Amino acid sequence: MAQQEGSLLAMIVDQDTATGMLLTGMGHSDLRKRTNFLIVDEKTTQQRIEEAFREFTNREDVAVLLINQVIAATIRHLLDGYTKPVPAILEIPSKDAPYDPSQDSVLQRVRFMFGES
Repeated sequence: MAQQEGSLLAMIVDQDTATGMLLTGMGHSDLRKRTNFLIVDEKTTQQRIEEAFREFTNREDVAVLLINQVIAATIRHLLDGYTKPVPAILEIPSKDAPYDPSQDSVLQRVRFMFGES
């Protein structure tokens, strides 16, 4: 069965966020055992996070990529250079760190486009 372009949500998140999202049925695994999520813990390397970001942003079946803001901070250089509209990147808070709009590079670009400082 052919998938529509941009039909999945992908996520690079901590264990608590992943548990909640997976309980809603958001998890997906294709025939090649590729999943639509990376669970990040203290053992996850920055290189692995960067690889997952590149993989998810280049997959045609991903429409939105959710990433915890504290994880996004570790790969900010990739987020700042990301310009494609799909998949859309959404930075979300984690249980241990509240959302800080001043750190969200996508929100900063939107504000700039609308003439806000």
